[in-house]
Amino acid sequence: MPDWAAFAAATVALTLLLLYFTRRSQRLLERARIVDSRGDVDSRGDIVDAGRDARVESGDAESDGPQGDNAESDDIEGSGIEGGSPEGDDAEGGDTESDRLDGHPPDDRPVLTTRLLLANAATSQAAGLAVLAAVAWWTAVPAAAFGIAGPHPTLGASGVASLGVPGVVALGVAAGAVLAAGNEAAARLGSRVGLAPSDRLRAAMAPGTAGEWVLLLGVALPVVAVFEEALFRGALVGALAVGFAVEPWLLAVVSSVAFGLGHGAQGRLGIVVAGALGLALAGLFVATGSLLVPVVAHYVVNAAEFAVHERS
Repeated sequence: MPDWAAFAAATVALTLLLLYFTRRSQRLLERARIVDSRGDVDSRGDIVDAGRDARVESGDAESDGPQGDNAESDDIEGSGIEGGSPEGDDAEGGDTESDRLDGHPPDDRPVLTTRLLLANAATSQAAGLAVLAAVAWWTAVPAAAFGIAGPHPTLGASGVASLGVPGVVALGVAAGAVLAAGNEAAARLGSRVGLAPSDRLRAAMAPGTAGEWVLLLGVALPVVAVFEEALFRGALVGALAVGFAVEPWLLAVVSSVAFGLGHGAQGRLGIVVAGALGLALAGLFVATGSLLVPVVAHYVVNAAEFAVHERS
C-alpha cells in the first residue's frame, strides 16, 4: 500500500532542494566567465553590465524569496561544479598580455565551459530523476499515478490511450510547437516593453560544434524534460491528486509557481513565462493523463528555442 504522506514529504523536499541549488547556480552563472569552442560567450563589457544588473536584481530578489534552474538544468553548483579548466591563461581566469596592456584588471572570475554546462545539466537532472524514482519505489507509489505504464487513475480522456505511443508523441510535438510559438511571442512582447528575459544561460549552453549539438539535443534536453515533467507534473500533480484526492488544477497552479521560480536565471519575465508554460504543460497532463505528452512538448519547446536563437 502506498505511503502517500512519506512520498509527499520527500517530493516537496526534493523540489525545495532543487530550487535552492538552482538559486546558487544562478549566482555562480552571474559571476562566471563562459567559454565555448568559439571563445568567450560574452565580452568583458557585457560581463560588467550583466554583473551590475545581476547585483541589482539579486538585491531585489533577496526580499522576494528563493528562485530556481531546468533546468533544465541548471544545477551547476548543486552538483559541486565550480568551474571548468580549459587550456590557456585566459580560460583559467588569468589576465592576458592584451588585458595588461589595455589597462583591464585581472580576470579572476570562475570559468564555465559550454560542454561542462551541458554535461552538468544532464548528470544533475539524471541524479534528480534517480532520487525521485527511488522515492516512488520506497513509498510504493504506482507508476500509473505519474501517468506512465498505463492510464492514470483519475486524469485524462479515455480516448488518449487508444492513440498508442506514436499518436501520443505526435500530440506532444504539436502541443510543443504551439507552446514554442507562444514562448517566442511572449519574449518578443517583453522586449518591446523593456522586459526581455535574460538569455545568458541559453547563450552559455549554446553548442558551437556538431558534438555539442548532439550532447544538447540527444542527452541534456531529453533528460531535463523527463526529470522536470516527472517532478513538476507527474509527482506534484498526478501522484498527489491520486494520493490525497486534491483537485488536480489546484496542484497544477502550485507546481507551476515552483516551476517558474526554478527558471529565475531567465529574469523576472522569464519566471512569469516559465510559470505560464508550466501551467500549460500541467494542463496537457491533466487533460490527457499521459506524462509522455508534456515530456515531448517540453523537449520541443526547449529544442526550438536553441534552434531559433543559437544556430550560429
